[in-house]
Amino acid sequence: MAIAEFNLIDQFFTRPAEGKNIHLSIGDDCALLSVPEGYELAITVDTMVENVHFFPDVTAEQLGHKLLAVNLSDLASMGAEPIAITLALTMPRVDSLWLQGFAQALFALADKYKLDLIGGDTTSGPLTLSIQAMGLVPENQALKRSSAKVGDLIYVTGSIGDAGLGLRVKQGYSGLGDKLALQRLHKPNPRIGEGLAIRPLANACIDISDGLAADLGHILHKSSVGARLDYAQIPLSDAVEDYIKQTGDWQMPLVAGDDYELCFTIGAENVGKLDIACSCIGIIEQERGLRITHQGKTSFFNESGFEHFNDDR
Repeated sequence: MAIAEFNLIDQFFTRPAEGKNIHLSIGDDCALLSVPEGYELAITVDTMVENVHFFPDVTAEQLGHKLLAVNLSDLASMGAEPIAITLALTMPRVDSLWLQGFAQALFALADKYKLDLIGGDTTSGPLTLSIQAMGLVPENQALKRSSAKVGDLIYVTGSIGDAGLGLRVKQGYSGLGDKLALQRLHKPNPRIGEGLAIRPLANACIDISDGLAADLGHILHKSSVGARLDYAQIPLSDAVEDYIKQTGDWQMPLVAGDDYELCFTIGAENVGKLDIACSCIGIIEQERGLRITHQGKTSFFNESGFEHFNDDR
């Protein structure tokens, strides 16, 4: 027997809201939230579509985690503290086992950050998943793409290119660290703590979703500056370094997406105050464009990464 829409919501996604800013949750036409005095509400939304953002063989648990993680990564890049999400599910059919796994993984990550699911929608159609995430940030303290300054040092969290390697593995590549690369692709770790830590220190920030070069390029464009990166300083895992050695594809960590690490710029006077794991990879310069120093040679680098409406892909 098919599960009706509202029974589906009740069975898998309805829980009491616990956040002090949530006044009305699932069950009405709208949720009601309050924004504390002195704060702003940061809002983001991401959609994942089967065969565009994920392969059909991805598990429900992987999707539940990643769908929320990519939205939390956006909040992290703004220095916002997550408070609530809404969820929209479009599914070709109702599969109770799939929904149970999806919901368990989603709530496992939500509970880590004390997030409430406060509303959403369910419809019938090709598998498409959307989350809108909301967070709080003190007024005028949100990290933006438009605030990089000439002389800022460029930092990234974590390591770069692991998710891109995971995609290569899905496409047939086999090498060192395949399992870890797939985990980085399917189960990214949103850098919420790091975003909150750098909020009073950094000037500009973005999360790396479409590729390091492309996403840093957004900062450069919005801030009307350029940058020079030292390729040798980009943090790469052993598996990615082995992939480059085996294939010669040294540009992969620069253009591959889905890392969901933070890339931020910071004045030299604040570097000593950083208390997170991160790596300095370059500097903001006046001359526009992105330049890469690789094996002793510095040249301009095309900033393009993943684009949804690129006819050539």
